This record gives sequence, structure tokens and C-alpha cells, in this order.
Amino acid sequence: MKLKDSFVTRQFQDTYVMAGTENTEFRGIVNGNSTTAFIIECLKTQTTREEIIEKMLLKYDAPKEIITEDVDKVLEVLKGIGAIEE
Repeated sequence: MKLKDSFVTRQFQDTYVMAGTENTEFRGIVNGNSTTAFIIECLKTQTTREEIIEKMLLKYDAPKEIITEDVDKVLEVLKGIGAIEE
């Protein structure tokens, strides 16, 4: 899976935002924290859910169950707005 090119991302201080361009049906902004930003950055290249979880386990000192829940929540939101191509 990969983030569609029709979505742009920016970081403003501690807030990470993503918005759809005119080529998307989504007309809003997604705000996120550093965890969300890390997941979205992973999605800028072709990857899998499992690869994202493994990368997060290396970066964050958190149990695998919590990281898996976080990844699943972010992926669900991104899929819901049509931001991911599979």
C-alpha cells in the first residue's frame, strides 16, 4: 500500500497535517501527532502494515499490541478518506 500522490503533507511545529488536492473527493485536513506523521511517512513509499509495525517497534518504546492498534487506527482513517492505494 502507498499514500496517493493526490495527498500532500506538511509539518507545522508539533502538528502534522495532510490534505487532499483538487484530484480527490476528500475536502478536508487531517491533523496528526508524531506517531501519525511516522506512519504517513512510511506510506510515502510502497509498504505493508507489517513493515510499518516493525519500523515503529524499532523507533518507539511501546508494546507491539499498542503499536499495532495505533497503526490500524491510522490506516483505517486514511483508507476511509481514500488516501491509500493498495
